Amino acid sequence: MKGFFDTGIEFLKGVGPNKADLINKELEIFNFGDLIQFYPFRYEDRTRFYRISEINERLPNIQVRGKIGKIETLGTGSRKRLVASLYDDTGSIELVWFKGIKWVSRKLKTGVAYAVFGKPTRYGGKNNIAHPEIEVYTAAHEKQGFLQPVYHTTEKLKRGYLDSRAIAKLQKQLLEAAKSRIVESLPPHLMNDLGLIPKAEALWHIHFPSDSKKLNQAQLRLKFEELFYVQLRLLKLKLARIERFRGKVFRETALIKQFYHQHLPFELTGAQKRVIREIYSDMKSGKQMNRLLQGDVGSGKTIVAFICVLAVVGAGAQAALMAPTEILAEQHYRGLKIFAGKMDVEIGILTGSTKQSQRKELHQKLQNGSLRLLVGTHALLEDQVQFNSLGLAVIDEQHRFGVAQRAKLWKKNKDFFPHVLVMTATPIPRTLAMTLYGDLDVSVIDELPPGRKPIETVHRYDQNRLKVFGFIKRQLSAGRQIYFVYPLIEESAKMDLKHLEDGYESIKRAFPEIPVSIVHGKMKSKDKDYEMQRFVKGETRIMVATTVIEVGVNVPNATVMVIENSERFGLAQLHQLRGRVGRGADQSYCILMTDVKISKEGRVRIQTMVRTNNGFEIADVDLKLRGPGDLMGTQQSGVLDLMIADLSKDGKLLKVAREKAAQILETDPELKSVENVNVRRQVAQQKKSSMNWSRIS
Repeated sequence: MKGFFDTGIEFLKGVGPNKADLINKELEIFNFGDLIQFYPFRYEDRTRFYRISEINERLPNIQVRGKIGKIETLGTGSRKRLVASLYDDTGSIELVWFKGIKWVSRKLKTGVAYAVFGKPTRYGGKNNIAHPEIEVYTAAHEKQGFLQPVYHTTEKLKRGYLDSRAIAKLQKQLLEAAKSRIVESLPPHLMNDLGLIPKAEALWHIHFPSDSKKLNQAQLRLKFEELFYVQLRLLKLKLARIERFRGKVFRETALIKQFYHQHLPFELTGAQKRVIREIYSDMKSGKQMNRLLQGDVGSGKTIVAFICVLAVVGAGAQAALMAPTEILAEQHYRGLKIFAGKMDVEIGILTGSTKQSQRKELHQKLQNGSLRLLVGTHALLEDQVQFNSLGLAVIDEQHRFGVAQRAKLWKKNKDFFPHVLVMTATPIPRTLAMTLYGDLDVSVIDELPPGRKPIETVHRYDQNRLKVFGFIKRQLSAGRQIYFVYPLIEESAKMDLKHLEDGYESIKRAFPEIPVSIVHGKMKSKDKDYEMQRFVKGETRIMVATTVIEVGVNVPNATVMVIENSERFGLAQLHQLRGRVGRGADQSYCILMTDVKISKEGRVRIQTMVRTNNGFEIADVDLKLRGPGDLMGTQQSGVLDLMIADLSKDGKLLKVAREKAAQILETDPELKSVENVNVRRQVAQQKKSSMNWSRIS
């Protein structure tokens, strides 16, 4: 049954079909529920009037009251402007208009008192406000002031008479009508514990707060509710999975002991041992494992995955490792083949370029169970790839694969669900991990293997290029290999590609004796792979590339990463790129090249890279700079369907929300108790229609 909040926006007084069509297209607002949850992005302080003597250019937008004195038009042509002086008993200030001069001058009357709102600036030794909002001062202004909401709008909306003020008017009208229909969605015990105001009150004050205290209370209430329902949904998914999906029990096998005692090439770090214990406890619990393994580049995730593979293979089952690209799959295959050979475990590889004859043999061996470990790309998901008994699926670089692809691997067995281990070298801030992967258990490898030297990162301006080239010559003389990475951004692909090719030419001129590879996304896959392989084998000593080399390629002899126009890269990307070097025993370097002019944000990114090698610290800075949506490309996934909470600022609140959701599900997993009736009703309304269960419906 459709409710009040499902009513189409065209039925709100003053909207109608034409404006509704505009609002649908420009703001994706379709019904009353969407509009009431279209929150202001900032507020203008109308709580007080300033006296003119208090005004200075450091103040934000302010409200001032005064009478209009002299009005004159100055300048000619493009410099023509209307100037009016506004005075009170403490002084005067100039009001200036460069546009709409005729219209404004007809409106202004000398000797009349006005309420003026705008940003004060200083020009020619005088304070002024350009293009202020201005209206005749009335008795209404005498009443206590307020914080005026400011809503996102667009040029098209403004042309259709739907600016921020018009949207505020619609909100006020809707809130008046909705007052009695807003149902409380949190349990009273939770609201009392946290001192939260009722939902109806919060919705009124988020749009029309009488003061900053009311605004803070409204924000706290709505942010908490949103994060609470996001976590409740994820925890319910996790509970349902644990209840419904049994996992095959795998315990430590003789194969693992043999590997530890005879073939382990180095001592595991404490973090690796801890993570292996966490994975083992999942695999022997009888419940199906779904675990995210985070570890910075070079922290040793692959060896951890292989040790877990041995638990499965030693018990007679099979394992699969899926990587996002052929190059990465090849690299995993080559690395694991050495260990698998020593352990007498048959290993195969399946990618898009595997020949038909080889596929046939692979399929047979998979089905009869003799092939124990299969490494591959998306090709593993094809229907004809059938395992005899898939015990563990390892997915590398999770953010390249969707949930649907993860689910396809689940269906490779008839009798039981395989355990799933998801790995990523992209450090994910804790708040984001709890929201994106809140249904997974998370393990973190947070220390590097001993003997690894931290990568030295420096920032150099373009004018120091000759010095940089001198340093590279010395590295090349010592037998090392070098990466030069150029940005390639789709909107300016032509310009950037030329930039890359120019760079390639200048590097060949600077190092005429040195063989150089070039790789970019516009090349055919086989040409790209051929060039990559030449570099991996050491046939070429310099690799000029775009970010296609970002993930996973392992060349221990490459010790220098030069990133051109590094201010154009995101922090996470810079950190991933830096991780291409520092894979051998030699000291490695990352050189960030920029122009002298860099934006403030660009400078923060560069300084962060120079200061730290810690991926999680970098991810936190990135989250603050860019916001969660951009960080993981998560806006499209629908998981971060957040309306008011901000993961870069609301980490503490998220933690509280998760704890409270977990407490409620622990004592009342089906939400059947009387005290949780509000939660049960909210979940029932939202279950099918929304990822974000806090929405009004």
